[in-house]
Amino acid sequence: MTAILYSFIYLGVLAFLIGCIARAVRYARTPMHLRWELYPVPHEEPKRAAHGGSYFEVSDWWTHSPHFSLWGELKAMVPEMAFLKGLWEFNRPMWRRSFPFHFGLYLAAASAALVVVAAMVSLAAPALMATPVATVLHYLYKGAGLIGAVLVVAGALALLVKRLTDDNLKNYTTSGDIFNLLFFIVTFGLLIAAYLLRPPGSPGALSLVAGLLTFDTTVQASGLMSAGLVLGAALAAYIPLTHMSHFVGKYFTYHSIRWDDQPAVSSEKLRKRVAEYLTYRPTWSASHIGANGTKTWAEIATANPAQEAKK
Repeated sequence: MTAILYSFIYLGVLAFLIGCIARAVRYARTPMHLRWELYPVPHEEPKRAAHGGSYFEVSDWWTHSPHFSLWGELKAMVPEMAFLKGLWEFNRPMWRRSFPFHFGLYLAAASAALVVVAAMVSLAAPALMATPVATVLHYLYKGAGLIGAVLVVAGALALLVKRLTDDNLKNYTTSGDIFNLLFFIVTFGLLIAAYLLRPPGSPGALSLVAGLLTFDTTVQASGLMSAGLVLGAALAAYIPLTHMSHFVGKYFTYHSIRWDDQPAVSSEKLRKRVAEYLTYRPTWSASHIGANGTKTWAEIATANPAQEAKK
């Protein structure tokens, strides 16, 4: 049974990694998106970003290399990723439900990473496990894991209630949304129960992960823990197949759409891409656009819809 459990976990992690990489590659290969052209962008020069300006304020901007501030991007990205800053500012009631769920996932992921580090240390340098470093690691992964799991369940329950009772969300709630939240609730609920009801003498997280790394089938997890870990592996494999993998697309949404202000004049590669896209023949249902599959983007972009309608 332990070998089967290990196989499930390995397959789940592998499927998660392959799925995330496949989505990232797919997003990276899509045609260039229409830019939002909303300023300032975080990587703009600070003195212009302060008043919402851009490099277009410089009369001969095309003769200079565009300014790029990594620190500016980090100041915008970290609060958004870690604390859902945009949701806090524009939808506080939803933030109160969504933030615990997401932050719980962060803590659970951090706990998993820490216990893997602790297991590797225990295998490579057993003597270190008798030092204060091991004690600190133990309390860190234990605390982060338990608190994270509780926050995930609480946040998922709050989001589920919100979707089922809020008239504004009912039109946007599908059976898949309900299933996803229930998947998280059941999986993390089982893991919490397995931890709290762990029989005396049964292996803890460190022993399980050390056994997983060495494929030691003598380690015997409890039935409840095994069920939770199998569901966790299945959940990990499932996430990249759904819109819950938005954490992959978010990078491209910001860097390729919201913040992409690279001038075409300074990039031959960009000019070639635009030239290629202008030869595409789009099809849109909006008749006033005239995208019927026969006209190219270039023809549509240079045509006057009002004059075309008079013909």
